[in-house]
Amino acid sequence: MKRSAVRPSPIFLGLLAAVVAGAALTLLESNVAIKSGTILFVLAGWAVTLCLHEFGHAAVAYKGGDFSVRDKGYLTLDIRRYTDPVLSIVLPLVLLVMGGIPLPGGAVWINHHALRNKRIESLVSLAGPVSNLVIGVLLALVVAIFSPPAALAAAISYLALLQVFAFVLNILPVPGLDGWGALEPFLPYSAQRFGAKARPWGALVLFAVLIAFSEVSAVFFSLSMNVFQLIGGDPFYAFTGNETFMFWRYL
Repeated sequence: MKRSAVRPSPIFLGLLAAVVAGAALTLLESNVAIKSGTILFVLAGWAVTLCLHEFGHAAVAYKGGDFSVRDKGYLTLDIRRYTDPVLSIVLPLVLLVMGGIPLPGGAVWINHHALRNKRIESLVSLAGPVSNLVIGVLLALVVAIFSPPAALAAAISYLALLQVFAFVLNILPVPGLDGWGALEPFLPYSAQRFGAKARPWGALVLFAVLIAFSEVSAVFFSLSMNVFQLIGGDPFYAFTGNETFMFWRYL
């Protein structure tokens, strides 16, 4: 990849600054500051990781032969480039605040005909959720290695847990999610047609099922927590971060 192809946008840098500001607020000896800082850290951090998730798709596609992603601005990490701002950014953030489940947000449009082979197509889909898992591992390591103050450790751990949620959710073989996209190139044509029809609704239906059926959500959360602990995450800090982020639920 050419160096000039990757140009972090001012908006992405602004999101990173918001993450730092949120982290700084959690260090203050004030409950209001800690809650505000945690919320800012998690929301801005989630927006940053959404950009990195979609950048992962685009970067692998670019290496695999689809140079149109550069012209579309997908390699700039500009959150505005990843489809509709309301449906792809605002709605997932609102659902995250309300339900604690990171519904997949943005998307990049890939010219699959330009990709070299089916393996590349599959890797393009896998790049997004793998980036979430890698970020989750790095955040968990930050807490384990550097032992930050409790409030900051909780915020970091909760964001790490959300990355694991996003990985597990996205890797499911459901039309519209990356797990399906990784399998789709190798599926028969009839299955691909079904996936194309179901793609616009797959993620929303899955989210509704997770909210409506406690048994299903319990399995999802249990699996995600097992992965979180496997990568070295601290459940106590993650739950503390969740309580601070959704403080109104515990009043």
